[in-house]
Amino acid sequence: MTDADLALDHFKLEDTRVTRRYFDKFARITRHLSQVAATMQTEGRLSKADIGALAGYLAGLNYSFTALAHKYQFAGRASHAGQLTIDRVESGFPVYQELLEMANDALQAGQHLAGMPSVDDLKSQMIRQIVGDLTIPTRLQYAMSQRLYYEELVKGGQFWARNDPQAVFLSHRGDRRHFLVHWAVYDSQVNLPTLYLMDVEDAGRVGLPKDDRRWPMAQTHLMAQSIAGLKLMTIATGFDADFDDLHPVRLRRFHVGPMYSSAFTQQNGPLREVLEQAQSPVGEDWALVWTEEDLQTERVEQVKSGWFGTVERQIFARDPFDAGAQDRGVSRMDRSIIMPARPYQALAERRPAGFDDVRKFVVGDDGRVRGYR
Repeated sequence: MTDADLALDHFKLEDTRVTRRYFDKFARITRHLSQVAATMQTEGRLSKADIGALAGYLAGLNYSFTALAHKYQFAGRASHAGQLTIDRVESGFPVYQELLEMANDALQAGQHLAGMPSVDDLKSQMIRQIVGDLTIPTRLQYAMSQRLYYEELVKGGQFWARNDPQAVFLSHRGDRRHFLVHWAVYDSQVNLPTLYLMDVEDAGRVGLPKDDRRWPMAQTHLMAQSIAGLKLMTIATGFDADFDDLHPVRLRRFHVGPMYSSAFTQQNGPLREVLEQAQSPVGEDWALVWTEEDLQTERVEQVKSGWFGTVERQIFARDPFDAGAQDRGVSRMDRSIIMPARPYQALAERRPAGFDDVRKFVVGDDGRVRGYR
């Protein structure tokens, strides 16, 4: 797909009310994702360490959307407000460029705040204009939104285009250390957050995150390979080959999205009919896909290294009964979909092909998330 084709998928939210509805929708969705992850932990599909890593990235997404909501709060009303650009085809998320601009703004946030009136000063000016001039203080409201935007960036914790690898010590396995290495990216080709979890056995003399030589090299290697189009098999075998004393025994990749909404996205296939049939009220006309790819070690082999040495290499399992899993270079792949109750009812009534093996997480009227097969 060319850059021109990608640009055709991009759409600017030009109306203030539409922009605010978009961010309100994502604020609810990110809260629901945390409940989905907690449900998976209860079922034994995710460990406590897994949840800790994933929860951090999901919170980061929420912080990023909160910041962008301030930045574009007056889109369509203030002349300098700018407009949020989203990928409305097979994504539903903001485009990659939005995160790059936010990262640049974060670097200069302190400088911007130093030259801005305080929140209290802006409120006082608004009151004087409303009472004295009997006019709506649109420019002051816009200035307030920008002040809140930069304050949010200063707080930190956002999900960035690149979220470099971190290592969490889990246990000792004999003479080896067991780490959970996790990292995340905002994939520029599909405009979606992608999260990675890798279980690593470390046979080095110094623990991986404290090793001044291996850890920077491992971080650089993993970030360079964090492309949605690369198979997990390619990433894992490449890492295994490049680091003789680091053994990736499991690698998982979580795709957060696409988000489908009859109000904001253009989708094809059964989900379009499902959302249209549901006729959900504003804020409930959405469905979010959550996909987990999982690659696990099946056995270990010793292969020749140099003239006299041998090194350990991982042989990864692929499901022999799932031809698709073999083609994708994974041991298994699980798909889930999160949606409010009314779209789920429409999905259950239509029962479109291809959804029988998709796990359904349904948001009830009480805000609780329940899982169904």
